[in-house]
Amino acid sequence: MIPSVRKLIVSASFLAVLFLLNACGGTKATKDTLATNSTLASPSSPKASPPICAAGDLAKQFEEIARVTKGPVGTAAMLVETGEVVAFNGKQHFPMQSVYKLPIGMATLHQVDRGALTLDQKVKVRPEDLAPQGLRSALRDKYPGGVELTVRELLRFMMVDSDGTACDVLLTLLGGPTRVTSYLRELHVAEIVVATSEKEMAENDDVQYRNWSTPEAMVGLLKLLQEGGGLSSASRELLLEFMRNTWTFPGRIKGALPPGTIVAHKTGSSGTRNG
Repeated sequence: MIPSVRKLIVSASFLAVLFLLNACGGTKATKDTLATNSTLASPSSPKASPPICAAGDLAKQFEEIARVTKGPVGTAAMLVETGEVVAFNGKQHFPMQSVYKLPIGMATLHQVDRGALTLDQKVKVRPEDLAPQGLRSALRDKYPGGVELTVRELLRFMMVDSDGTACDVLLTLLGGPTRVTSYLRELHVAEIVVATSEKEMAENDDVQYRNWSTPEAMVGLLKLLQEGGGLSSASRELLLEFMRNTWTFPGRIKGALPPGTIVAHKTGSSGTRNG
């Protein structure tokens, strides 16, 4: 029997597509977005099991929608209870943009779990640490002269506000991007690479391609997070809380779902190239 409340994880990369989850129906376009849905039913939803699409039908929808986009499309979705995955260009490399803040957040909380960091530990953010204008940074806008914040506050800025300053400060605290990639390898996640910072991406447009993931690898990381792998239960819940409170791009995955659906997600966007 198909349960009426199901967990579904979606990883969508670069002009990728989200689909109507309760039926084989409408679509919604999104860029570099990922989410883990802790429930696909609102509190007022009927208890009857909703119809689901066959995997082949869903894959066909991905292909049809991809034809009308103006860029490459990659997406993957997994039904957690069965492990079934449907993907389109699921093994292709895509730049992560701000989606890479999810593995950075996981790596930071892993260090908290190890005792190398604490959530209440104060970290100095100097004026020279602030993200340049043009990058999203509520932290920079609020504290233009610098500030001292806790690790918890930096994590919140990074995950909820997609803050570039907080991201780079945490990367420095971790020892650099390669430490995040090493953590992913410890989790046996092979097809995600964190290689550079927000500042470096702002200085050179081509640098964004150094941080990459495949849609299938990202959906695998979301499944790991959903099931409690790689983090303590307290760290996992804190990260999911921040992801549930993420407010950026509310019209993407979150906006395509029925009102009341609980969505934990991390968005990311780039500019455009060649139109």
